[in-house]
Amino acid sequence: MFFAALRWLRAILRPIAAALLLTLPTAASPVQPLILAFGDSLTAGYQLPVTQGFTAQLERALRARGIAATVHNAGVSGDTSTGGRARLDWVLAGLHATPDLVILELGANDMLQGQDPAITRTNLDTMLANLARRKIRVLIGGMLAAPNLGPGYAREFDAIYPDLARKYRAPLYPFFLNGVTLHPDLQLSDRLHPTVAGVAVMVRGILPSVVRALPKHG
Repeated sequence: MFFAALRWLRAILRPIAAALLLTLPTAASPVQPLILAFGDSLTAGYQLPVTQGFTAQLERALRARGIAATVHNAGVSGDTSTGGRARLDWVLAGLHATPDLVILELGANDMLQGQDPAITRTNLDTMLANLARRKIRVLIGGMLAAPNLGPGYAREFDAIYPDLARKYRAPLYPFFLNGVTLHPDLQLSDRLHPTVAGVAVMVRGILPSVVRALPKHG
């Protein structure tokens, strides 16, 4: 008799429990932003293990902050702003998804080659206009001219990034290599590219800017 009563009670409670479950709010799916890191060897991770380059370290840092981001590495070693401008469209098409944020880091090789800053400005301007038309958020990774190029060149080159950031109302991280330049222990033997430890310094520096630049969900 006891078991018969128990079966009866379960039969009564089962639809009630099901109805209650239907009224409970479901947990929101975790936001998984897609970040496109579009740049040169500093983005690509020149001479570093795949798991220790800029994009890999940034992705881990974001996930440690509770942001389940995927950071796509679209860095090409040796690339100039001209090369970046030429490949931007097909890189975006190849993603098969609209990125939530593009980190645009180009111009260092233009500067090292002594290219006319007006060319760099035009190329970056064109890429930013392209991304603006697509309504894609951008974080600009700035660069500074090497001192040996002279004060005139430095003034013209260094002004490119803040000027374009203002024009497109885009956040600017003023110097992508901040904390690494002038620190030989954080650089490869070429004194241009960061070591694994150098990349970690770069990521710690830019991480708050990346988090702020990501679209807010919820």
